[in-house]
Amino acid sequence: MIKRLIAIGFIFGCTSIAWLILAGVTAGRTHVSDSGLRARVERLWGAPQTQLPPAVKASHKLVKRVESLEDGKKIVREVEETASERITLDGSALSVALVLEHRQKGLLWYATYHVDFRGDYVITNASDIPREFEITLPFAAKNTVFDDLRFELEGRPWQAAPAPGEGRITGRAQLAPGEAVTLKVGYRSQGMERWSYSFGNGISEVRNFRLALRANFDAIDFPEDGISPARKERAGDGWQLTWEFRRLVAGVNISMLMPEKLQPGPLASQIAGFAPISLFFFIVVMLTIGVVKRVDLHPMHFFFLAAAFFSFHLLFAYLADQIAIHAAFALAAATSLALTVSYLRIAFGARFAFLAAGAAQLVYLVLFSYAFFFKGMTGLAITLGAVVTLFVLMQATGRTDWNDVFADRRTRATA
Repeated sequence: MIKRLIAIGFIFGCTSIAWLILAGVTAGRTHVSDSGLRARVERLWGAPQTQLPPAVKASHKLVKRVESLEDGKKIVREVEETASERITLDGSALSVALVLEHRQKGLLWYATYHVDFRGDYVITNASDIPREFEITLPFAAKNTVFDDLRFELEGRPWQAAPAPGEGRITGRAQLAPGEAVTLKVGYRSQGMERWSYSFGNGISEVRNFRLALRANFDAIDFPEDGISPARKERAGDGWQLTWEFRRLVAGVNISMLMPEKLQPGPLASQIAGFAPISLFFFIVVMLTIGVVKRVDLHPMHFFFLAAAFFSFHLLFAYLADQIAIHAAFALAAATSLALTVSYLRIAFGARFAFLAAGAAQLVYLVLFSYAFFFKGMTGLAITLGAVVTLFVLMQATGRTDWNDVFADRRTRATA
């Protein structure tokens, strides 16, 4: 019996090493795939977008008297200079619609989205003199297409027509003392993973701000450096979120993280990495059943059973990027179960194959592996499985004479 356990332990160790190699290879395939495909997806679909408010700079001409000495005489000249200052927006009313559309490339899903951005910004000349205002709207991302671009002043012509530049569009307007105008901007675009509205670098002052965001997905998530919405309401399959401030001084932003799908590559790698735990439970249960039911399981039986377990992870790792992930899981599980049950049916009969080995493999391989589909549930599933397994084994072997089980066969035969 001791020699058999040593042989089974050797088989378990070799299979565990094979699983670790498979997990590493799958993780490597995922990394190589991501490093090449991410750039392609960004070129085709767009990068994560961060929209900034318009930068407004007001300027006016000043005439200064400058005194100088020439040939001992004091000369007074008038010099014209331009004085300028940054202007804080008096109000912002924004609306954003995000439409999520996942795209799979290789072993990874990318959370891509369409965005429809509309905004009204109030700009006021609070001085008592006419001033020229330079208004610049930064684009939300580089190398991205912006359709139906709108950049106009309500009821006021541009002094200098808006001109696109590198990563921005700029226009100039003349405002009378106390005059307020509304800048209307908008576009349709696309990006991936994250959409943000930034108030600028450092601490910014925001007045009369309102942003209404409509998302067509349920699993909304906000990063740690973002501001949570003031209101959150259900809207069809998604949410209507509202941020509203009368006066805010803050160095944080508004951000929305796109929900991720189950990633085939990382999932297959994780399941393969935890596979030795599944096989360990299975071997313990099968050895116990063999003792209780007097089934003579040889180490070669466990060799083929371990190979059947390994076939599940190998098939799943190479099917996950070819077909839907649940279909890949089901096909790999069915193949592995069929290998185990058909083999043990020949060796020990249908009852043992289906009710003992098949049921144990269904629990410790299929259900344990499927727990990885539910984020945060894997540890709990393994813990519950270990506790239940321990209880069942203790109850089933309570009357077993372990001295007799582990006694050398030749000793028993001589006795």
